[in-house]
Amino acid sequence: MNYRSFVPAPVNEPVFSYAPGSPERAKFFARLNEMKSKKVDIPLYIGADELRTGKKLEIRSPYDHEQMLGTVHMGGPKEIKQAIAAALKAKKEWARMPFPARAAIFLKAADLLAGDWRWTINAATMLCQSKNLYQAEIDSACELIDFLRFNAHFAEGIYDNQPNSSRGMWNRLEYRPLEGFVFAVTPFNFTAIAGNLPTAPALMGNTVVWKPATSALYTAHFLMKLFQEAGLPPGVINLVTGSAGEISDAILAHPDLAGVHFTGSTGVFHSMWTTVGANIAKYKTYPRLVGETGGKDFVLVHESADVDAVATALVRGAFEYQGQKCSAASRAYIPANLWPRVRKSLKDMLATVEVGSPEDPGNFVNSIIDKRSYEGIVRYIDAAKKIKGNKIVFGGTYDATKGYFITPTVIESSDPKSLTMCEEVFGPLLTIHVYPENKWKETLALVDSTSPYALTGSVFARDRRVILEAERALENAAGNFYINDKPTGAVVGQQPFGGARASGTNDKAGSYLNLLRWVSPRTIKETFEPPKNYRYQFLARDAA
Repeated sequence: MNYRSFVPAPVNEPVFSYAPGSPERAKFFARLNEMKSKKVDIPLYIGADELRTGKKLEIRSPYDHEQMLGTVHMGGPKEIKQAIAAALKAKKEWARMPFPARAAIFLKAADLLAGDWRWTINAATMLCQSKNLYQAEIDSACELIDFLRFNAHFAEGIYDNQPNSSRGMWNRLEYRPLEGFVFAVTPFNFTAIAGNLPTAPALMGNTVVWKPATSALYTAHFLMKLFQEAGLPPGVINLVTGSAGEISDAILAHPDLAGVHFTGSTGVFHSMWTTVGANIAKYKTYPRLVGETGGKDFVLVHESADVDAVATALVRGAFEYQGQKCSAASRAYIPANLWPRVRKSLKDMLATVEVGSPEDPGNFVNSIIDKRSYEGIVRYIDAAKKIKGNKIVFGGTYDATKGYFITPTVIESSDPKSLTMCEEVFGPLLTIHVYPENKWKETLALVDSTSPYALTGSVFARDRRVILEAERALENAAGNFYINDKPTGAVVGQQPFGGARASGTNDKAGSYLNLLRWVSPRTIKETFEPPKNYRYQFLARDAA
Protein backbone atom coordinates (compact mmCIF):
# COMPACT_ATOMS: atom_id res chain seq x y z
CA MET A 1 0.00 0.00 0.00
CA ASN A 2 1.73 3.14 -1.20
CA TYR A 3 -0.62 5.87 0.03
CA ARG A 4 -1.28 7.62 3.30
CA SER A 5 -4.80 7.32 4.63
CA PHE A 6 -6.48 9.33 7.34
CA VAL A 7 -9.23 8.10 9.64
CA PRO A 8 -12.33 10.33 9.41
CA ALA A 9 -12.34 12.87 12.22
CA PRO A 10 -14.69 11.57 14.93
CA VAL A 11 -17.51 13.52 16.53
CA ASN A 12 -19.71 12.28 19.34
CA GLU A 13 -22.85 10.54 18.09
CA PRO A 14 -25.95 12.71 18.63
CA VAL A 15 -28.36 11.35 21.25
CA PHE A 16 -31.96 11.02 20.07
CA SER A 17 -34.55 12.50 22.41
CA TYR A 18 -37.23 9.81 21.99
CA ALA A 19 -39.89 12.41 22.65
CA PRO A 20 -43.52 11.33 22.23
CA GLY A 21 -44.42 11.23 18.53
CA SER A 22 -40.76 11.22 17.40
CA PRO A 23 -39.67 8.90 14.55
CA GLU A 24 -36.98 7.28 16.72
CA ARG A 25 -39.53 6.41 19.39
CA ALA A 26 -41.75 4.68 16.84
CA LYS A 27 -38.83 2.77 15.27
CA PHE A 28 -37.54 1.66 18.65
CA PHE A 29 -40.82 0.21 19.86
CA ALA A 30 -41.51 -1.43 16.50
CA ARG A 31 -38.17 -3.27 16.74
CA LEU A 32 -38.74 -4.05 20.44
CA ASN A 33 -42.10 -5.69 19.75
CA GLU A 34 -40.63 -7.61 16.83
CA MET A 35 -37.80 -8.98 19.02
CA LYS A 36 -40.16 -9.83 21.88
CA SER A 37 -42.09 -12.08 19.52
CA LYS A 38 -39.01 -14.17 18.66
CA LYS A 39 -36.92 -16.43 20.85
CA VAL A 40 -33.22 -16.50 19.99
CA ASP A 41 -31.01 -19.60 20.06
CA ILE A 42 -27.57 -18.25 21.01
CA PRO A 43 -24.44 -20.24 20.07
CA LEU A 44 -20.78 -19.86 20.88
CA TYR A 45 -18.93 -17.97 18.14
CA ILE A 46 -15.60 -19.71 17.58
CA GLY A 47 -13.64 -19.07 14.41
CA ALA A 48 -16.03 -19.37 11.49
CA ASP A 49 -18.38 -21.66 13.43
CA GLU A 50 -21.50 -21.18 15.51
CA LEU A 51 -21.26 -23.97 18.06
CA ARG A 52 -24.36 -25.34 19.78
CA THR A 53 -23.55 -27.69 22.63
CA GLY A 54 -27.10 -28.62 23.55
CA LYS A 55 -26.40 -27.62 27.16
CA LYS A 56 -28.88 -24.74 27.30
CA LEU A 57 -29.60 -21.89 29.68
CA GLU A 58 -32.83 -19.89 29.47
CA ILE A 59 -32.64 -16.10 29.25
CA ARG A 60 -35.54 -14.12 30.70
CA SER A 61 -36.15 -10.41 30.98
CA PRO A 62 -35.27 -9.06 34.45
CA TYR A 63 -38.33 -6.79 34.49
CA ASP A 64 -40.78 -9.48 33.41
CA HIS A 65 -40.15 -13.04 34.57
CA GLU A 66 -42.68 -14.33 32.02
CA GLN A 67 -40.79 -12.85 29.06
CA MET A 68 -38.41 -15.51 27.74
CA LEU A 69 -35.89 -14.05 25.30
CA GLY A 70 -34.22 -17.27 24.21
CA THR A 71 -31.66 -19.87 25.15
CA VAL A 72 -27.87 -19.87 25.33
CA HIS A 73 -25.68 -22.87 24.57
CA MET A 74 -23.15 -23.20 27.38
CA GLY A 75 -19.60 -24.18 26.62
CA GLY A 76 -17.03 -26.12 28.58
CA PRO A 77 -13.25 -26.79 28.59
CA LYS A 78 -13.40 -28.28 25.09
CA GLU A 79 -14.96 -25.16 23.57
CA ILE A 80 -12.58 -22.86 25.44
CA LYS A 81 -9.60 -24.69 23.93
CA GLN A 82 -11.20 -24.37 20.51
CA ALA A 83 -11.68 -20.63 21.00
CA ILE A 84 -8.04 -20.10 22.00
CA ALA A 85 -6.90 -22.13 19.01
CA ALA A 86 -9.14 -20.10 16.68
CA ALA A 87 -7.77 -16.82 18.06
CA LEU A 88 -4.18 -17.94 17.60
CA LYS A 89 -4.90 -19.24 14.11
CA ALA A 90 -6.43 -15.94 13.03
CA LYS A 91 -3.69 -13.87 14.64
CA LYS A 92 -1.01 -13.88 11.91
CA GLU A 93 -3.22 -12.70 9.07
CA TRP A 94 -5.12 -10.20 11.21
CA ALA A 95 -1.97 -8.69 12.71
CA ARG A 96 -0.50 -8.17 9.24
CA MET A 97 -3.65 -6.60 7.85
CA PRO A 98 -2.92 -2.89 7.24
CA PHE A 99 -4.35 -0.61 9.90
CA PRO A 100 -6.70 1.20 7.48
CA ALA A 101 -8.29 -2.16 6.61
CA ARG A 102 -8.78 -3.09 10.27
CA ALA A 103 -10.08 0.37 11.14
CA ALA A 104 -12.53 0.29 8.25
CA ILE A 105 -14.26 -2.75 9.75
CA PHE A 106 -14.95 -1.05 13.06
CA LEU A 107 -15.84 2.26 11.41
CA LYS A 108 -18.36 0.34 9.31
CA ALA A 109 -19.72 -1.27 12.48
CA ALA A 110 -20.17 2.23 13.92
CA ASP A 111 -22.07 3.38 10.84
CA LEU A 112 -24.26 0.27 10.87
CA LEU A 113 -25.03 0.90 14.53
CA ALA A 114 -25.86 4.51 13.77
CA GLY A 115 -28.40 3.20 11.23
CA ASP A 116 -30.93 0.39 11.44
CA TRP A 117 -28.85 -1.67 13.88
CA ARG A 118 -29.48 1.07 16.44
CA TRP A 119 -32.99 -0.18 17.14
CA THR A 120 -31.86 -3.81 17.47
CA ILE A 121 -29.03 -3.19 19.93
CA ASN A 122 -31.04 -0.65 21.93
CA ALA A 123 -34.02 -2.99 22.14
CA ALA A 124 -31.79 -5.90 23.16
CA THR A 125 -30.32 -3.74 25.94
CA MET A 126 -33.79 -2.91 27.23
CA LEU A 127 -35.06 -6.49 27.06
CA CYS A 128 -31.96 -8.09 28.55
CA GLN A 129 -30.56 -5.42 30.88
CA SER A 130 -33.67 -3.37 31.76
CA LYS A 131 -32.45 -0.01 30.51
CA ASN A 132 -35.09 2.45 29.46
CA LEU A 133 -35.08 3.73 25.91
CA TYR A 134 -33.04 6.86 26.69
CA GLN A 135 -30.44 5.03 28.78
CA ALA A 136 -30.15 2.35 26.10
CA GLU A 137 -29.69 5.06 23.49
CA ILE A 138 -26.85 6.71 25.40
CA ASP A 139 -25.14 3.41 26.19
CA SER A 140 -25.64 0.80 23.52
CA ALA A 141 -25.94 3.13 20.56
CA CYS A 142 -24.11 6.41 21.14
CA GLU A 143 -21.30 5.38 23.49
CA LEU A 144 -20.45 2.25 21.51
CA ILE A 145 -20.47 4.23 18.26
CA ASP A 146 -18.15 6.73 19.92
CA PHE A 147 -15.80 3.99 21.13
CA LEU A 148 -15.53 2.53 17.63
CA ARG A 149 -14.92 5.86 15.91
CA PHE A 150 -12.68 7.51 18.48
CA ASN A 151 -10.59 4.38 18.97
CA ALA A 152 -9.73 4.40 15.28
CA HIS A 153 -8.74 8.05 15.58
CA PHE A 154 -6.64 7.46 18.71
CA ALA A 155 -4.96 4.42 17.14
CA GLU A 156 -3.95 6.48 14.14
CA GLY A 157 -2.33 8.99 16.48
CA ILE A 158 -0.38 6.22 18.19
CA TYR A 159 0.96 4.87 14.90
CA ASP A 160 1.92 8.40 13.86
CA ASN A 161 3.98 8.94 17.03
CA GLN A 162 7.51 8.32 15.79
CA PRO A 163 11.01 9.07 17.17
CA ASN A 164 13.50 11.57 15.83
CA SER A 165 16.29 10.51 13.49
CA SER A 166 19.83 11.81 13.25
CA ARG A 167 21.54 12.36 9.92
CA GLY A 168 22.53 9.10 8.30
CA MET A 169 19.89 6.96 9.99
CA TRP A 170 16.15 6.38 10.16
CA ASN A 171 14.51 5.53 13.51
CA ARG A 172 10.98 4.24 13.69
CA LEU A 173 8.58 2.56 16.10
CA GLU A 174 6.57 -0.44 15.03
CA TYR A 175 3.49 -0.83 17.23
CA ARG A 176 3.14 -4.58 17.18
CA PRO A 177 0.10 -6.40 18.55
CA LEU A 178 0.81 -8.40 21.68
CA GLU A 179 2.32 -11.85 21.23
CA GLY A 180 -0.54 -14.25 21.88
CA PHE A 181 -4.25 -13.59 22.45
CA VAL A 182 -6.28 -11.23 24.65
CA PHE A 183 -8.95 -12.34 27.09
CA ALA A 184 -11.88 -9.86 27.28
CA VAL A 185 -14.28 -10.16 30.21
CA THR A 186 -17.27 -7.82 30.08
CA PRO A 187 -20.04 -6.86 32.53
CA PHE A 188 -23.82 -6.81 32.18
CA ASN A 189 -24.41 -3.16 32.88
CA PHE A 190 -23.08 -1.38 29.78
CA THR A 191 -23.47 -2.66 26.25
CA ALA A 192 -20.85 -0.11 25.17
CA ILE A 193 -18.30 -1.67 27.52
CA ALA A 194 -19.23 -5.13 26.23
CA GLY A 195 -18.54 -3.91 22.72
CA ASN A 196 -15.40 -1.94 23.50
CA LEU A 197 -13.40 -4.42 25.55
CA PRO A 198 -12.98 -6.98 22.75
CA THR A 199 -12.82 -4.48 19.85
CA ALA A 200 -10.18 -2.12 21.28
CA PRO A 201 -7.44 -4.81 21.38
CA ALA A 202 -8.69 -6.21 18.05
CA LEU A 203 -8.31 -2.81 16.39
CA MET A 204 -4.62 -2.85 17.36
CA GLY A 205 -4.10 -6.20 15.61
CA ASN A 206 -4.83 -8.61 18.48
CA THR A 207 -7.22 -11.54 18.43
CA VAL A 208 -9.60 -12.03 21.33
CA VAL A 209 -11.46 -14.62 23.37
CA TRP A 210 -14.51 -12.81 24.74
CA LYS A 211 -16.47 -13.88 27.83
CA PRO A 212 -19.55 -11.66 28.28
CA ALA A 213 -21.55 -11.63 31.50
CA THR A 214 -24.10 -14.45 31.38
CA SER A 215 -26.90 -11.99 32.17
CA ALA A 216 -26.03 -9.98 29.04
CA LEU A 217 -25.46 -12.81 26.53
CA TYR A 218 -28.61 -11.90 24.63
CA THR A 219 -27.19 -8.48 23.77
CA ALA A 220 -23.68 -9.88 23.16
CA HIS A 221 -25.16 -12.22 20.55
CA PHE A 222 -26.47 -9.27 18.55
CA LEU A 223 -23.15 -7.45 18.90
CA MET A 224 -21.40 -10.41 17.31
CA LYS A 225 -23.89 -10.33 14.45
CA LEU A 226 -23.18 -6.61 14.03
CA PHE A 227 -19.40 -7.18 13.91
CA GLN A 228 -19.85 -9.98 11.39
CA GLU A 229 -21.95 -7.78 9.14
CA ALA A 230 -19.22 -5.13 9.34
CA GLY A 231 -16.77 -7.67 7.89
CA LEU A 232 -14.88 -8.91 10.95
CA PRO A 233 -12.89 -11.99 9.87
CA PRO A 234 -13.53 -15.32 11.63
CA GLY A 235 -11.45 -15.94 14.74
CA VAL A 236 -10.60 -12.31 15.47
CA ILE A 237 -13.21 -12.15 18.24
CA ASN A 238 -14.44 -15.46 19.66
CA LEU A 239 -17.44 -15.37 21.99
CA VAL A 240 -17.51 -18.08 24.65
CA THR A 241 -20.08 -19.05 27.25
CA GLY A 242 -20.05 -21.28 30.30
CA SER A 243 -18.81 -21.37 33.85
CA ALA A 244 -16.77 -18.25 34.61
CA GLY A 245 -14.41 -20.31 36.75
CA GLU A 246 -13.82 -22.96 34.08
CA ILE A 247 -13.24 -20.35 31.39
CA SER A 248 -10.81 -18.32 33.50
CA ASP A 249 -8.91 -21.36 34.72
CA ALA A 250 -8.31 -22.56 31.16
CA ILE A 251 -7.42 -19.18 29.71
CA LEU A 252 -5.27 -17.85 32.55
CA ALA A 253 -3.16 -21.00 32.48
CA HIS A 254 -2.47 -20.83 28.75
CA PRO A 255 1.12 -19.91 27.75
CA ASP A 256 -0.11 -17.68 24.91
CA LEU A 257 -2.17 -15.40 27.13
CA ALA A 258 -0.98 -11.89 26.25
CA GLY A 259 -3.47 -9.68 28.03
CA VAL A 260 -6.69 -9.37 29.99
CA HIS A 261 -9.23 -6.62 29.32
CA PHE A 262 -11.62 -6.71 32.24
CA THR A 263 -14.56 -4.87 33.72
CA GLY A 264 -16.29 -6.44 36.69
CA SER A 265 -16.00 -7.00 40.42
CA THR A 266 -12.91 -6.18 42.43
CA GLY A 267 -12.85 -9.66 43.93
CA VAL A 268 -12.79 -11.38 40.56
CA PHE A 269 -10.01 -9.10 39.29
CA HIS A 270 -7.97 -9.76 42.42
CA SER A 271 -8.38 -13.47 41.83
CA MET A 272 -7.33 -13.16 38.19
CA TRP A 273 -4.26 -11.14 39.15
CA THR A 274 -3.31 -13.74 41.72
CA THR A 275 -3.70 -16.55 39.21
CA VAL A 276 -1.63 -14.74 36.59
CA GLY A 277 1.07 -14.15 39.19
CA ALA A 278 1.12 -17.83 40.10
CA ASN A 279 1.38 -18.78 36.42
CA ILE A 280 3.90 -16.13 35.45
CA ALA A 281 6.64 -18.60 34.55
CA LYS A 282 4.33 -20.35 32.05
CA TYR A 283 3.73 -17.37 29.78
CA LYS A 284 5.66 -16.50 26.64
CA THR A 285 5.33 -12.83 27.59
CA TYR A 286 4.18 -10.91 30.63
CA PRO A 287 0.41 -10.51 30.23
CA ARG A 288 -1.03 -7.01 30.25
CA LEU A 289 -3.72 -6.74 32.94
CA VAL A 290 -6.18 -3.92 32.30
CA GLY A 291 -9.08 -3.77 34.69
CA GLU A 292 -11.87 -1.45 35.76
CA THR A 293 -13.55 -2.82 38.86
CA GLY A 294 -15.69 -1.42 41.66
CA GLY A 295 -16.44 1.99 43.06
CA LYS A 296 -17.84 3.69 46.14
CA ASP A 297 -18.36 7.00 44.49
CA PHE A 298 -18.84 10.16 46.50
CA VAL A 299 -20.62 13.48 46.31
CA LEU A 300 -19.04 16.05 48.63
CA VAL A 301 -21.12 19.17 49.26
CA HIS A 302 -19.83 22.48 50.64
CA GLU A 303 -22.11 24.96 52.36
CA SER A 304 -21.72 27.33 49.38
CA ALA A 305 -23.33 24.79 47.00
CA ASP A 306 -26.60 25.21 45.12
CA VAL A 307 -29.23 23.06 46.88
CA ASP A 308 -31.33 22.07 43.87
CA ALA A 309 -28.22 21.26 41.82
CA VAL A 310 -27.06 18.94 44.62
CA ALA A 311 -30.43 17.20 44.90
CA THR A 312 -30.67 16.73 41.13
CA ALA A 313 -27.16 15.28 40.97
CA LEU A 314 -27.98 12.86 43.79
CA VAL A 315 -31.19 11.63 42.16
CA ARG A 316 -29.61 11.20 38.75
CA GLY A 317 -26.22 10.05 39.96
CA ALA A 318 -27.54 7.48 42.42
CA PHE A 319 -30.67 6.15 40.75
CA GLU A 320 -30.30 6.28 36.96
CA TYR A 321 -30.09 2.72 35.78
CA GLN A 322 -30.97 1.61 39.30
CA GLY A 323 -27.51 2.52 40.54
CA GLN A 324 -26.10 -0.45 38.62
CA LYS A 325 -23.00 1.28 37.41
CA CYS A 326 -19.60 1.49 38.97
CA SER A 327 -19.70 5.30 38.80
CA ALA A 328 -23.07 5.69 40.58
CA ALA A 329 -23.25 8.13 43.49
CA SER A 330 -23.28 5.86 46.50
CA ARG A 331 -22.18 8.05 49.42
CA ALA A 332 -22.70 11.75 50.02
CA TYR A 333 -21.42 14.24 52.59
CA ILE A 334 -23.65 17.23 53.23
CA PRO A 335 -23.10 20.10 55.71
CA ALA A 336 -25.59 20.30 58.57
CA ASN A 337 -26.67 23.86 57.74
CA LEU A 338 -27.59 22.79 54.20
CA TRP A 339 -29.07 19.37 54.92
CA PRO A 340 -32.68 20.37 55.74
CA ARG A 341 -33.06 22.12 52.38
CA VAL A 342 -31.25 19.37 50.45
CA ARG A 343 -33.38 16.71 52.17
CA LYS A 344 -36.61 18.50 51.24
CA SER A 345 -35.56 19.00 47.62
CA LEU A 346 -34.36 15.40 47.40
CA LYS A 347 -37.57 13.97 48.86
CA ASP A 348 -39.74 16.17 46.66
CA MET A 349 -37.94 14.94 43.55
CA LEU A 350 -37.99 11.29 44.58
CA ALA A 351 -41.70 11.49 45.33
CA THR A 352 -42.25 12.01 41.58
CA VAL A 353 -39.95 9.15 40.51
CA GLU A 354 -41.85 6.17 39.09
CA VAL A 355 -40.57 2.60 39.28
CA GLY A 356 -41.50 -0.10 36.78
CA SER A 357 -40.97 -1.62 33.36
CA PRO A 358 -38.51 0.15 31.04
CA GLU A 359 -41.08 -0.26 28.28
CA ASP A 360 -43.04 2.54 29.95
CA PRO A 361 -41.01 5.70 29.21
CA GLY A 362 -42.50 7.36 32.29
CA ASN A 363 -40.60 5.05 34.65
CA PHE A 364 -37.33 6.61 35.78
CA VAL A 365 -36.21 3.52 37.73
CA ASN A 366 -36.44 0.02 36.27
CA SER A 367 -35.52 -3.46 37.41
CA ILE A 368 -32.36 -4.95 38.89
CA ILE A 369 -30.48 -7.23 36.50
CA ASP A 370 -31.13 -10.61 38.16
CA LYS A 371 -32.20 -12.47 41.30
CA ARG A 372 -28.70 -12.69 42.78
CA SER A 373 -28.12 -8.93 42.49
CA TYR A 374 -31.61 -8.17 43.77
CA GLU A 375 -31.17 -10.32 46.87
CA GLY A 376 -27.75 -8.82 47.57
CA ILE A 377 -29.10 -5.25 47.49
CA VAL A 378 -32.09 -6.22 49.64
CA ARG A 379 -29.71 -7.61 52.26
CA TYR A 380 -27.88 -4.28 52.37
CA ILE A 381 -31.14 -2.35 52.77
CA ASP A 382 -32.40 -4.65 55.53
CA ALA A 383 -29.07 -4.54 57.33
CA ALA A 384 -28.93 -0.73 57.09
CA LYS A 385 -32.40 -0.43 58.63
CA LYS A 386 -31.14 -2.25 61.74
CA ILE A 387 -28.04 -0.13 62.27
CA LYS A 388 -28.27 2.34 65.14
CA GLY A 389 -27.84 5.88 63.90
CA ASN A 390 -29.38 5.19 60.47
CA LYS A 391 -32.61 6.83 59.28
CA ILE A 392 -34.54 5.94 56.15
CA VAL A 393 -35.04 9.25 54.36
CA PHE A 394 -36.82 7.70 51.39
CA GLY A 395 -37.70 4.26 50.02
CA GLY A 396 -36.49 1.04 51.57
CA THR A 397 -39.11 -1.12 49.85
CA TYR A 398 -38.76 -3.80 47.18
CA ASP A 399 -40.78 -6.40 45.26
CA ALA A 400 -39.77 -9.30 43.00
CA THR A 401 -43.24 -10.58 42.12
CA LYS A 402 -43.14 -9.63 38.43
CA GLY A 403 -39.59 -8.29 38.07
CA TYR A 404 -36.68 -7.35 40.33
CA PHE A 405 -37.81 -3.91 41.49
CA ILE A 406 -36.31 -1.86 44.33
CA THR A 407 -37.52 1.61 45.30
CA PRO A 408 -34.81 4.30 45.32
CA THR A 409 -33.55 4.26 48.89
CA VAL A 410 -31.85 7.09 50.76
CA ILE A 411 -30.32 6.50 54.19
CA GLU A 412 -29.02 9.17 56.55
CA SER A 413 -26.21 7.76 58.67
CA SER A 414 -24.66 9.41 61.69
CA ASP A 415 -21.68 7.06 61.36
CA PRO A 416 -19.46 8.00 58.39
CA LYS A 417 -17.97 4.50 58.48
CA SER A 418 -21.25 2.59 58.55
CA LEU A 419 -21.80 -0.43 56.33
CA THR A 420 -23.42 1.33 53.37
CA MET A 421 -21.06 4.30 53.56
CA CYS A 422 -18.10 2.00 52.95
CA GLU A 423 -19.14 -1.04 50.88
CA GLU A 424 -20.13 -1.08 47.22
CA VAL A 425 -23.84 -1.96 46.92
CA PHE A 426 -24.31 -1.67 43.14
CA GLY A 427 -27.96 -0.78 43.36
CA PRO A 428 -30.40 2.08 44.07
CA LEU A 429 -29.11 2.86 47.56
CA LEU A 430 -27.59 6.20 48.56
CA THR A 431 -26.20 6.82 52.05
CA ILE A 432 -25.74 10.37 53.31
CA HIS A 433 -23.58 11.53 56.18
CA VAL A 434 -24.36 14.98 57.58
CA TYR A 435 -21.23 16.71 58.84
CA PRO A 436 -20.80 19.92 60.88
CA GLU A 437 -20.27 22.73 58.39
CA ASN A 438 -17.18 23.87 60.34
CA LYS A 439 -15.55 20.45 59.74
CA TRP A 440 -14.87 20.86 56.02
CA LYS A 441 -11.16 20.00 56.17
CA GLU A 442 -11.80 16.99 58.37
CA THR A 443 -14.50 15.81 55.96
CA LEU A 444 -12.07 16.03 53.05
CA ALA A 445 -9.80 13.59 54.88
CA LEU A 446 -12.80 11.41 55.71
CA VAL A 447 -13.87 11.16 52.07
CA ASP A 448 -10.36 10.23 51.01
CA SER A 449 -9.89 7.51 53.64
CA THR A 450 -13.31 5.85 53.88
CA SER A 451 -13.21 3.58 50.85
CA PRO A 452 -10.52 1.47 49.16
CA TYR A 453 -12.01 2.53 45.82
CA ALA A 454 -11.03 5.54 43.75
CA LEU A 455 -13.20 5.59 40.65
CA THR A 456 -15.38 8.73 40.53
CA GLY A 457 -16.36 11.55 42.81
CA SER A 458 -17.73 15.06 42.72
CA VAL A 459 -17.64 18.25 44.73
CA PHE A 460 -20.38 20.89 44.84
CA ALA A 461 -19.40 24.43 45.80
CA ARG A 462 -19.56 28.00 44.54
CA ASP A 463 -16.39 29.07 46.35
CA ARG A 464 -13.46 28.56 43.96
CA ARG A 465 -10.94 28.34 46.81
CA VAL A 466 -12.94 25.48 48.26
CA ILE A 467 -13.13 23.71 44.90
CA LEU A 468 -9.36 23.98 44.51
CA GLU A 469 -8.82 22.68 48.03
CA ALA A 470 -11.05 19.66 47.35
CA GLU A 471 -9.37 19.02 44.01
CA ARG A 472 -5.97 18.83 45.74
CA ALA A 473 -7.02 16.94 48.86
CA LEU A 474 -8.89 14.30 46.83
CA GLU A 475 -6.21 13.96 44.15
CA ASN A 476 -6.03 10.18 44.53
CA ALA A 477 -9.63 9.54 45.61
CA ALA A 478 -11.14 9.52 42.11
CA GLY A 479 -9.85 8.85 38.60
CA ASN A 480 -12.78 10.91 37.27
CA PHE A 481 -13.40 14.03 39.36
CA TYR A 482 -16.44 16.20 38.71
CA ILE A 483 -17.02 19.79 39.81
CA ASN A 484 -20.66 20.78 40.30
CA ASP A 485 -21.92 17.71 38.47
CA LYS A 486 -22.94 14.14 39.24
CA PRO A 487 -20.08 11.61 39.27
CA THR A 488 -21.46 9.67 36.29
CA GLY A 489 -21.87 10.06 32.55
CA ALA A 490 -18.34 10.08 31.11
CA VAL A 491 -18.36 10.72 27.35
CA VAL A 492 -15.86 9.08 24.99
CA GLY A 493 -13.31 11.61 23.76
CA GLN A 494 -14.30 14.08 26.49
CA GLN A 495 -13.83 12.38 29.86
CA PRO A 496 -11.51 9.35 29.58
CA PHE A 497 -12.81 6.89 32.15
CA GLY A 498 -11.10 4.88 34.86
CA GLY A 499 -9.91 4.91 38.45
CA ALA A 500 -7.08 3.59 40.59
CA ARG A 501 -6.68 2.04 44.04
CA ALA A 502 -9.15 -0.88 44.28
CA SER A 503 -11.09 0.51 41.30
CA GLY A 504 -8.64 -0.71 38.69
CA THR A 505 -5.57 0.03 36.65
CA ASN A 506 -6.84 3.43 35.41
CA ASP A 507 -6.02 2.75 31.77
CA LYS A 508 -8.73 5.19 30.67
CA ALA A 509 -11.23 3.69 28.29
CA GLY A 510 -12.16 6.16 25.59
CA SER A 511 -8.63 7.46 25.10
CA TYR A 512 -5.30 6.58 23.47
CA LEU A 513 -4.04 5.44 26.88
CA ASN A 514 -6.11 2.27 26.77
CA LEU A 515 -5.07 1.40 23.22
CA LEU A 516 -1.39 1.71 24.14
CA ARG A 517 -1.82 -1.29 26.41
CA TRP A 518 -2.61 -3.52 23.43
CA VAL A 519 0.61 -2.94 21.50
CA SER A 520 4.22 -3.92 22.09
CA PRO A 521 6.45 -1.31 20.41
CA ARG A 522 9.53 -2.39 18.51
CA THR A 523 12.27 0.14 17.84
CA ILE A 524 13.86 -0.13 14.40
CA LYS A 525 17.04 1.74 13.59
CA GLU A 526 18.31 1.73 10.03
CA THR A 527 21.80 3.11 9.35
CA PHE A 528 22.37 4.22 5.77
CA GLU A 529 26.17 4.46 5.87
CA PRO A 530 27.44 2.04 8.53
CA PRO A 531 31.01 2.54 9.84
CA LYS A 532 33.64 0.25 8.37
CA ASN A 533 36.32 0.56 11.05
CA TYR A 534 35.98 0.10 14.78
CA ARG A 535 38.42 2.91 15.67
CA TYR A 536 36.97 6.18 17.02
CA GLN A 537 38.80 9.47 16.55
CA PHE A 538 39.54 9.80 20.26
CA LEU A 539 41.77 6.72 20.07
CA ALA A 540 44.41 8.68 18.13
CA ARG A 541 47.27 9.89 20.37
CA ASP A 542 48.50 13.44 20.46
CA ALA A 543 51.61 14.14 18.33
CA ALA A 544 54.88 14.14 20.30
